[in-house]
Amino acid sequence: MADVRTHSHQLQVHPQRQHEGGIKVLYPQSGPSSTQVLAVFAGVPVGGTLLTIAGLTLAGSVIGLMLAFPLFLIFSPVIVPAAFVIGLAMTGFLASGAIGLTGLSSMSWVLNYVRRAGEHIPEELEEAKQRLAGMAEYVGQRTKDAGQTIEDKAHDVRETKTFDVRDTTKGNVRDTTKTHEVRVAST
Repeated sequence: MADVRTHSHQLQVHPQRQHEGGIKVLYPQSGPSSTQVLAVFAGVPVGGTLLTIAGLTLAGSVIGLMLAFPLFLIFSPVIVPAAFVIGLAMTGFLASGAIGLTGLSSMSWVLNYVRRAGEHIPEELEEAKQRLAGMAEYVGQRTKDAGQTIEDKAHDVRETKTFDVRDTTKGNVRDTTKTHEVRVAST
């Protein structure tokens, strides 16, 4: 059989604020202030005048271009290379300025780095002196050890052994005692 369950749901109701949109938000209930009115009266004529001047300038530019177009067409073999050369010259000036500015900023960075490094040089110099003294002590000890090793080997070489050598050159057997040095290799 079908199991029927009942669920209880709660519904929460939150009070909503009334939306006051439109012009009531921008202006207080009493109307615009005197400053806002003066701004509108001063802004409209100035803005209108500037907009009119912009339109007249655009119209004059278009008329001048239409009148100068035949001249541009006639003189284009001269104007195009001249514009190209002027463009290259301007690019060169801008590139040299950018490279100069980069050089100045890098020199400034180097000078600041040297100034900051100058503050730490005495500590680093003292540390280098201590490392150098330690290395000199180490090299001195190693030299002394090497000298001792050489002296021991030289002492071992001086040790000699004597033994009998029989002279059998003419059939005679003569006892002759000769001294030969034998080097003993020490490890």
